[in-house]
Amino acid sequence: MRSPRSCSGISTSSRPWSCTPSSWKPDASCLACGIISQIQATSKGKAELHPHAKSKGSVLEVRLIELAASVRWTPWISHVIQMMGTGSRTKEWQDFELWDDVGLNIPKPPDLLHVYRNCGNSLPLNMNTVDVAVSVDPSDLPGDYFTQQPVQQTEQQQEVVQELEYQISLLNTEKQSLAEQIKKLQSDIQALQRNVSSETTTVVKSTPSKQDPLCDKPPLDNGQYLDIRGVTETDSPLDVNATKTSTTTTTTTDCTESTTTAPQPYSKLKSQSQQSKTAVLFDQPKRNLSPVFHQALLSFCRMSADSRLGSEVSRIADSEQSVMLMLGRCLPHIVPNVLLAKREELIPLILCTACLHPEPKERDQLLHILFNLIKRPDDEQRQMILTGCVAFARHVGPTRVEAELLPQCWEQINHKYPERRLLVAEACGALAPYLPKEIRSSLVLSMLQQMLAEDKADMVREAVVKSLGIIMGYIDDPDKYSQGFELMLLSLGDPSERVVSATHQVFIPAFAAWCTELGNLQSQLMPSLLTRIEKLLKQGEYGLDEHKLHMYLSALQSLIPALFAVLLQNAPFTSRANLQGDVPPIEVTRFPRPASPLQDVATIMGSREQLAVLLQLYDHQLQHEGTTGWDSLLWVVNQFLPQIIEIVGRINVTSSTCVHEFSRFFWRLCRTFGKIFTNTKVKPQFQEILRLSEENVDATAGNGILTKATVPIYATGVLTCYNQEEDRKLLVGFLEDVMTTLSLSHAPLDSLKASFVELGANPAYHELLLTVLWYGVVHTSALVRCTAARMFELLVKGVNETLVAQRVVPALITLSSDPEISVRISTIPAFGTIMETVTQKELLERVKMQLASFLEDPQYQDQHSLHMEIIKTFGRVGPNAEPRFRDEFVLPHLHKLALCNNQQTVESKRIDIATQLFEAYSALSCCFISEELMVNHFLPGLRCLRTDMEQLSPEHEVILSSMIKECEIKVENKGIGEAQGSISIAASLVGEDAKTKFLSKMGQLTTSGAMLANVFQRKK
Repeated sequence: MRSPRSCSGISTSSRPWSCTPSSWKPDASCLACGIISQIQATSKGKAELHPHAKSKGSVLEVRLIELAASVRWTPWISHVIQMMGTGSRTKEWQDFELWDDVGLNIPKPPDLLHVYRNCGNSLPLNMNTVDVAVSVDPSDLPGDYFTQQPVQQTEQQQEVVQELEYQISLLNTEKQSLAEQIKKLQSDIQALQRNVSSETTTVVKSTPSKQDPLCDKPPLDNGQYLDIRGVTETDSPLDVNATKTSTTTTTTTDCTESTTTAPQPYSKLKSQSQQSKTAVLFDQPKRNLSPVFHQALLSFCRMSADSRLGSEVSRIADSEQSVMLMLGRCLPHIVPNVLLAKREELIPLILCTACLHPEPKERDQLLHILFNLIKRPDDEQRQMILTGCVAFARHVGPTRVEAELLPQCWEQINHKYPERRLLVAEACGALAPYLPKEIRSSLVLSMLQQMLAEDKADMVREAVVKSLGIIMGYIDDPDKYSQGFELMLLSLGDPSERVVSATHQVFIPAFAAWCTELGNLQSQLMPSLLTRIEKLLKQGEYGLDEHKLHMYLSALQSLIPALFAVLLQNAPFTSRANLQGDVPPIEVTRFPRPASPLQDVATIMGSREQLAVLLQLYDHQLQHEGTTGWDSLLWVVNQFLPQIIEIVGRINVTSSTCVHEFSRFFWRLCRTFGKIFTNTKVKPQFQEILRLSEENVDATAGNGILTKATVPIYATGVLTCYNQEEDRKLLVGFLEDVMTTLSLSHAPLDSLKASFVELGANPAYHELLLTVLWYGVVHTSALVRCTAARMFELLVKGVNETLVAQRVVPALITLSSDPEISVRISTIPAFGTIMETVTQKELLERVKMQLASFLEDPQYQDQHSLHMEIIKTFGRVGPNAEPRFRDEFVLPHLHKLALCNNQQTVESKRIDIATQLFEAYSALSCCFISEELMVNHFLPGLRCLRTDMEQLSPEHEVILSSMIKECEIKVENKGIGEAQGSISIAASLVGEDAKTKFLSKMGQLTTSGAMLANVFQRKK
């Protein structure tokens, strides 16, 4: 690197000088320097300029200006012109870039470079010149002249571009090197300044002896490092800096003097112990070698101190601060060279350095390295980084967390790897306790809201929801309630089940706790959800959005623990709660299993002991003292329960999803609030509505309360909360009464069916349901017996085969011999379901015999309703029944029924049977049917059915014709396939014979290639 005060040379580079004209030093190899030197020599002589010399001075001015414009030396050329003394005599209107403005009646002289290259001899300029023009005939030029010129120009331009790119690369390399040196020097200067301001000058005294010809040298650690390199003062840049920082330093190298006293700024230490530790003395040899010779001798030790790493190795930090500075410089170079699988080992080092480093830029770089340390961090690596971030936040405080950590999160919010975005989402939650409250409720909340709405990865949105829950636990701005409510709805509506689960486990409990503190859990949050459910039911008269209903109702269900905690916290007995006495234990089954610890009532209340005491007082209050003055409980009883029960009566009873959701809601509500609350507050409100009488059933309008979803939800959600004997008896009695009332009123059985379906899903209630059905089997009313027979169809699918054989089939056999034909017909669907689900052969034979008696007994020949029910059952269970039952029983009897229907004289009955046969054959056409059955039963039955449809329903006749044609093609193709199969078998036998002969002949050959080739030659 050149000295900044020397000329850069016109012959080597066109870069401008980095010095000022006043600090210019001449260079003998530079043309401009030579010109300026000559001008200065002339000006010192104080010689008067002749007129012609003045004009030549103007010429020189012009040439110098041209030179300045070409190599960007304008400041120096201006200085030269001033030294020439001609610049002051030039006119203001003269433009030295135009030769005509110079005012000389001579031709324009050659430029300075031209003069320099011709050794100062310029070309004669006083010759007469004439402008002439010549032209060339294109035909005289070579053929490739016009194409060769652009190619040559392009090549020249490419060479110029390559040269410029090479110069740019050199300059960039030099720039980086200079930047590193500047950074290093600035760090040293700052350290020296701190040492100068904090420490006093130390006077070191040394007494050389005759045996020690070499005087002790001062330490070369500039107050920060111990330099282990053996270098001279002129070779050490740190010594130069140390010399500049002190004006009182005196260095004595005369070893013959008795004493040497000098202040040493580079030896300032923080304590006396550090000074004694740094001032290490070594045994000196009893030699008379000169220090210069000694230093030259040591230079043969191969040490690399010129590189970055060598510079760091040669210096040893002697203080905590210098260690931090060294780590800040070295870590960016260490991290890229560590294996990805082991980079988490660097996390403590990076965090400690970032925590203690004095330079903000270095800290920012280190935190950037931390968040980019691993390309796609796994769960364990993310936990380690988050642990480090929390430790960093605890140490530095909220201000630095906001200024240093949050920007790193913001930079990674849209990273292409989901693992990095997941790290950001988790970091926002982990750092929430250590951020300023204004940042928590503004910037961090906005970041998470953006990620929840825009991120495509389920795991990222799941982490966002959990972090939002943590934010809700620390937020204290009441104005953010509406934003929190919208975030809850947005999370509940997420398409990912993982995100919805995280919402129920973390976000909703945290949001409910905040609403409890604000006092708007009962006044805003829960009423808002109820209002949305009511609005949804009004809009869903022609089609309910069950997904949104589930979303709102599940949110209400997750709020039940928080609601119960509010009741206990605001109860009249809360002030009397005493933990000093014996605390009664809480039953394990007292509360339903929480979805997360945040939904555990004991966690919400603070401790299980506190909850146990309050529960004891709660039950006593409800049972003996009443609810007077208990506003939070009165809101539940007088406002919440009536509103939710009214909503239950408006949902569609045939929607098993809605019934199940509301049933689970009431079950969790009753189990959480306790048995006394259920018996005294919940059941009376349902019983008031469900008055079990025929007056409560409007069969004509179909809107009686017993036909609504209130029945199954009360039965499955309230009456099943507790499983003691009196509770089971109450459930059995309620179902028996509902079955009797609906049957006698000729009302739809949808509510009863929904109850059986919901209860039948739990095997614990199978015996109970069979007890209810047996009550119907032996009932005196045929209508009740018919209802019981139809309920068996719903129960068979979930009951084990032992109960089917012992309880269901005997009951159905009993009903199949009932005096009333309607009761017998009602048993057919249940028998069909048994054929579809049961695998015991004996049981199937009993059912088969009973169905055969319905079909073959002469007393049923004219029973149109029975035939309709049998055909409908065959079409429903045929595709799923045992193949033998389908082939030997279903298809032959369908053929007989279709044949008999051709002779039916009553057109209405004929069309009814034909329609049911069409549905049954359409369902069975998808099954595998053998060729024999196809020819003997299936196709004849279809042809009989087509005969009916030709007269009764032409549109069905077209479909039947297509089905018949397709079946006939299958039969024909099957015959052709068998014929082709026999031919292929014969061909394969011939092929096997030929292959055997060929292989045997190949085995007889030797390994000779010529003989092997003769095998494939054609015979002549």
